[in-house]
Amino acid sequence: MDIRGCTWLLLLLLLLQGQSHQPLRRAKRRWVLTTLELEEEDTGPFPKLVGELFNNMSNNVSLMYLIRGPGVDEFPEIGLFSIEDHQSGKIYVHRSVDREVTPSFTVYFDAVDRSTGEVVDESLIFNIGIRDVNDHAPQFPEEGFNISVKESQAAGEPIFQLLTSDMDQENTPNSRVLYFLISQTPLLRESGFRIDLISGEVRLSGCLNYETAPWFTLVVRAADCGEPSLSSTATIHVSVGDSNNHMPAFMDDHYKIQISEGQVQWGVLHLPVQDQDSPFTPAWKTQFYILDGNEEEHFDIMTDPETNQGVLNVIKPLDYETQAAHSLVVVVENQEQLFSCEEGQSQPSTKAMASATVSIQVVDTNDPPDFHPRSFMVSEEDGAGPGIQLGDFNATDPDRITSQIRYKLVHDPADWVTVDGKSGVVTTKRQIDRESPHVNDSFYTVIVHAVDDGLPPLTGTGTLMLFLADINDNAPTLQSHSRYLEVCESARDMPLFLEAEDADLDPYSDPFTFNLDSAQRDVDDTWMLRTKQGEGRSAELLMLRSLPPGDYLVPLFIGDRQGLTQKQTVHVRVCSCPGGPECENRSDVGLLWWALFPICAALMVLAAALFSLLRCHFVFGPKRLRGSIPSDNGHQTLIVYNEDSKALSAQGHGMFFEPRGMRNRSSTPVYLERLVPRYPLPLMEGRVVETWVQKLHAVDVLDGDTSYQPHVYREEGECEGAETLSSLTFLEQDLFPELPDCLSSMSVPSEAMCSASRVPP
Repeated sequence: MDIRGCTWLLLLLLLLQGQSHQPLRRAKRRWVLTTLELEEEDTGPFPKLVGELFNNMSNNVSLMYLIRGPGVDEFPEIGLFSIEDHQSGKIYVHRSVDREVTPSFTVYFDAVDRSTGEVVDESLIFNIGIRDVNDHAPQFPEEGFNISVKESQAAGEPIFQLLTSDMDQENTPNSRVLYFLISQTPLLRESGFRIDLISGEVRLSGCLNYETAPWFTLVVRAADCGEPSLSSTATIHVSVGDSNNHMPAFMDDHYKIQISEGQVQWGVLHLPVQDQDSPFTPAWKTQFYILDGNEEEHFDIMTDPETNQGVLNVIKPLDYETQAAHSLVVVVENQEQLFSCEEGQSQPSTKAMASATVSIQVVDTNDPPDFHPRSFMVSEEDGAGPGIQLGDFNATDPDRITSQIRYKLVHDPADWVTVDGKSGVVTTKRQIDRESPHVNDSFYTVIVHAVDDGLPPLTGTGTLMLFLADINDNAPTLQSHSRYLEVCESARDMPLFLEAEDADLDPYSDPFTFNLDSAQRDVDDTWMLRTKQGEGRSAELLMLRSLPPGDYLVPLFIGDRQGLTQKQTVHVRVCSCPGGPECENRSDVGLLWWALFPICAALMVLAAALFSLLRCHFVFGPKRLRGSIPSDNGHQTLIVYNEDSKALSAQGHGMFFEPRGMRNRSSTPVYLERLVPRYPLPLMEGRVVETWVQKLHAVDVLDGDTSYQPHVYREEGECEGAETLSSLTFLEQDLFPELPDCLSSMSVPSEAMCSASRVPP
């Protein structure tokens, strides 16, 4: 039923309702609208009557009809509608309407009393719809399309879908589109395309053949179902991609080659093939396999990417004595799966490989000796001495049994063994040590070569792995960071961490025992060792009493689990720490000074004595020339200086040396036996001076005066104010300028030197 019929039905219902329900008088609306319908793109003439408006209240009141809203006095189109006679209510349209721009208009109608201007009834709201006409053809997004299709594309599967748009009203014949294939170029019986009438999907019918037709051109039309039907066309360019529909073929089905034994060789044979597919595509590129005859994996085959040939290689040396000939079956296929067209359908091919046979003749050459076995392991106890037979190497010549083989030792980094050149017997020539740096994880490696008598002579290699079973031949020692420790004077209660190590393995290593050397005086009163449960390689050293700043030696014994013990010494430096919780670093110059101080002091005393005696010689030389000491050639004189020095020397032998201004602060004295002798410094100075006096006195004797008798100046102990030569004095200004600097720390009094006025006449 159209809009006009609906309007008249509405009017009839209103009249019937007014007659049957007059007592209720509930209905106020008395509008009657005959017809109000528009068709887009109406050609006129304009203005054109499109409907008539009536309100039955005009029977009592003179009415005037008004119209307003979109299409009248509002956008989108002002002045499109009007009422010509306000009394009759005739509605006119003044121009054509485009439904695709404005599909409908909502307008308002009012009835006004002409005499008073008052609205006598509610406004009538009416939606004016624009009836669609087929004025737009279906449109493709592009005029032409480019698509690619593989040659192996299966028939019936969609390869492309066309989409169009129609601006006419949706879900009407004007916007419903159908698709048609107008033409195909080239037109082939076995290769064709079709298009779905409704969905627009382009499908393949039949098989494609790249070699026959590498491309196609399709013309497609899209038409709507309106009256009259409108349509448009588009072109589809189909590019056919080459697929593998040609199997590669060998140029020959049988090949014969010769290969020398004992060598790894590349490119011993090239296998060319032919393929009709497009070069350098997966349909053309080949893959080679050795199907049979390579059970020992001597051979490998690969593809040359430039020539597409197969390249045969020897990756594992051949052995003429083991197998003199080989027969290989080589197959080839393409990277892409082969397909074929059967009954208009593309499907995988069952025959995808070509094969060829390669016959290989092995050429005999001189082979190196073989060891049986190539490597073996023997075990020996750590510390084993020379003359022990560890084992023997066994090598044979695979070419001939009667070959003469000689053995040669080529790797013995610690020089522990010898190898018999004929028998291959390995024997130790010196004691072996598991802790040697040449031993890795208790294993020592010996490498031997076996050389045959072929032309040229070839060499085989054998290995002996000597496992050294550990013994308890190393006592534990302190680690380097535990030998020299520093602690602040104020941190008495802070333990010092000691850590030991042992070159032996379990059970000859930790846990260790730590004990102080109680034989040293005051050690137990000053120090204490403490170990923790579960820490078998460390201990803590604690001070039992406060110690003044200085250097201390703590002797202790460290033993392993089996009781093997070794004495160790911990050097502890106690410092005042004025700048914080750490000791101040002692400069190397200071340490060097304390080490060289005794030597420097002795040399300075010697130089001073020598200078003083020379001065005395030049001053009193004429008087001393009166006598001489006869030369006693062939004899030496033992000079006894004094009994006190001898006693002091005996008492001081083996004692420690303390620099001036510093005394030993504990019962653990600091020994400097590697730096200076253990004799007291004054005694050493006296002996040096007296020795030089004796030597200089002998020099002063006149040559050839054999009658000169030695003159006794004083008996020992009678010299006034100078009981020993060390008390001789001379003025400081008589010394060399650099001597006082070296002697400044010695505090030698100037009156202790010999003066020229005190030398007896």
